[in-house]
Amino acid sequence: MSTKLKLTSIPDDKPVKVAVELPPDVHQDLVAYAEVMARESGQSALEPTRLIAPMLLRFMATDRVFARLRKSRRQTP
Repeated sequence: MSTKLKLTSIPDDKPVKVAVELPPDVHQDLVAYAEVMARESGQSALEPTRLIAPMLLRFMATDRVFARLRKSRRQTP
């Protein structure tokens, strides 16, 4: 069964180190997502924590209210 995950690849760029604590159920979901992603893409296992930044980027990119506020903020001198 093929799925349409919102994330398809993880860019290899220079990260900024941030420490974050996650609830156990969120971590379990990250592990499961990484497993599905690896299986669907045919790639080797992916470190679940590498999904956090792309997921946040995707979330912010698709949040219309945030996009409007960000755009209006940039236009204000």
